[in-house]
Order: sequence, then C-alpha cells, then structure tokens
Amino acid sequence: MTRQQEDTGLRVLQEARLDALALGGLVHRLDPGVIPLHRASVFHVHVSGGEYNPIHALSECFGLRTAIVTAMPRYPIGDLVRWQVRAAGVQGIYKEMEHDGVRGPNIATVYSDRGYGVRPPVVFYNRSNEAAALLKPGDFDWDQIFQGGVRWVHSGGIFASLSNTTWQLICEMMDAAGAIGAIRSIDLNYRARLWAPLGGQAQCQKVMRQIASKVDVLLGNEEDLQNSLGIKGPDVSTKRSKLDPETFFQMIDQTVKEFPNIKAVATTLREVHSANRHSWSAVLWCNGRRYVAPTCELDVLDRIGGGDGFAAGLMYGFITGRSPEEALRLGWAHGALLTTFPGDTTMATVQQVEAFAKGGGARVQR
Repeated sequence: MTRQQEDTGLRVLQEARLDALALGGLVHRLDPGVIPLHRASVFHVHVSGGEYNPIHALSECFGLRTAIVTAMPRYPIGDLVRWQVRAAGVQGIYKEMEHDGVRGPNIATVYSDRGYGVRPPVVFYNRSNEAAALLKPGDFDWDQIFQGGVRWVHSGGIFASLSNTTWQLICEMMDAAGAIGAIRSIDLNYRARLWAPLGGQAQCQKVMRQIASKVDVLLGNEEDLQNSLGIKGPDVSTKRSKLDPETFFQMIDQTVKEFPNIKAVATTLREVHSANRHSWSAVLWCNGRRYVAPTCELDVLDRIGGGDGFAAGLMYGFITGRSPEEALRLGWAHGALLTTFPGDTTMATVQQVEAFAKGGGARVQR
C-alpha cells in the first residue's frame, strides 16, 4: 500500500508519552473450546475486555506504547489478570480495591464456547459485584495520567453499561483527553442484557448520546447506531446481505448531522454461514468520504474479538499516519487474522497484518 495525503480530519499529536490508552473493565473468559458450556469440564482462561482488547493488540501486535485504566481487586484472579496485562506490554493504571475473600469486588467472568458448524457460540456473563462497575468520576487523576501526552483514548458501550457511574467516568476522561488534543473513540457495542438493569434502551441512548458528543471516532454498525444513539434508519431486521454497506452509509449523514464532532465512523461486515465459515469485510466513513474493504472468506477458529481486532488495526493506521484506505485495510486484515487464534486477543504479528492487508494469502512463510 502506498501512503496518500488525504485529510482525515484527525489530528494526531506529534509528541506523546503514550500512543493509546483505554478506559474499561478487564474480564477473564473461561473457554472450553468446541465443547458446549453445559458439558464442559476443562477451560482455557483468556484475559480480555471490550475496551482492553484493541489496546492489547496495539501493544502486542503493532508495538505501540499503550495503557489500560481500570479497577483491580487484590486477590489471585486479579494477580492473574495483572500478569497477563504486563506480559502484553500494556501499562496498567489501576484503582486498587481490596477483595473481602468471599464476595468481592471481583474481576468479571465471561463464559464462552466457540460453537462448531451449525451450532453457534454461546456467551454469558457473571458480572456480580464487578470491580470495574464501582469506578466513578474522581477515581483517577487525568492530569497526571495524560502528562506527557496521549495520542488516542478509547472506551466503549460495555463499560458504560456497567453502572450509573462508569459512563460518567467515560465523559470525565473524554473531556480531559479533549483538552490535551488526543483523538477520542468509542465502540458503541450495544448489549441489551447489560443495559436492562439500568433502564434499558432509553437509558442507553441518553448516556451514549452524551458520550458520542465528545468523541472523534465512532465504531459500530447500523444496529448499534439505532440502538445506542437512536439514529433513524431502515428496519435492521429486514433480510438483506450483511455485506451490503449501503444501509450503514445511509445512516452516516444523519449521524454526523446530529454529532458534527464525528470525523470517522467504521464497522465490520460479516455474513455468518456457519460457526466456522464467515464472509468478512469492513467499511469506513471518514471526513465525508466512503471506503469499503474487500470481502474474504474466513475459516474461523474463534470469532470472539474479531471486531476489536478490526478497531485496533484501524487505530494503528490512523495513529501512524496512514491514509483512510490503508487504515481500513489494516483493520480488516487484523480482524480477520484474530479469528484464527483462540481467545479474544491477538497473536498476530504486524508483518502478517501488513501482508494480508496487501492481498497476501495462506501460503507457507519460509
């Protein structure tokens, strides 16, 4: 791919101590592989999180300087999570919490099998007394955290849905990040089950619209735009190809009209043929222009985290000054590769991502 001089509307800080930082909850996923959860006896443990996964990839795969801001209880599961975050090269900025030895506060547990063929993956949560849900405005000194500069800050709708204080903390961070000139992004990540105890979709839209008014980049598909932000659009339940980007692009004009601060909106496109066979593409609207990635056929090992992988590659492209087309291709390539690894986080190398983004295939690398 050749570099192009295109105005993205995104101004990346030239000098910064950190390339990217995320605010969100860390979880540990118990993964029995292809064995259904209700018959599983052995699990692999993966440390992940909707906001953390892109930051992990920006460090592990792309070699950037990153940090995660979150809650951290002092108990063995917390120690496990700290160790894996540190091993990925991500700086942990923690609100330390004491575990009472019985009830918490806890690192959330996500149970998720991988499905197989016609059997879809099954995912459910245990977020009882979750440490991250206790976070609130004032828990972090943003002036100190942002000292020296941060190029990109990120959070998501999952963290916003954990309590009536987490979304306020996101707003606090976005305001502080805007003051230092960081690019700000939010992954809408609408989850009806998480919002239900807080007031359902009405509360979600009230909260997420406030957050969206403070960011530069939105990540989410047309269903996220409708459910999280209340953007009017066509019936998302109608039968049509999931690879058709037209509905997404049709909603962008209304989105940027309501949120003129938004410079870019992006999402993945996925047609699921079976648990292990997907058609995969991605789209980007950036500063008034439309971009569509190629469509490829994926042999999927573990689909969880593919969208976060896309977000990471897109961020990497923008942070390193690539054109919007290049940034989209990097996100598309990294998201595709991430589905070939177990767990939610990346095991790809930047060389693999760059090669696939340029059209490389699965030939043996010697």
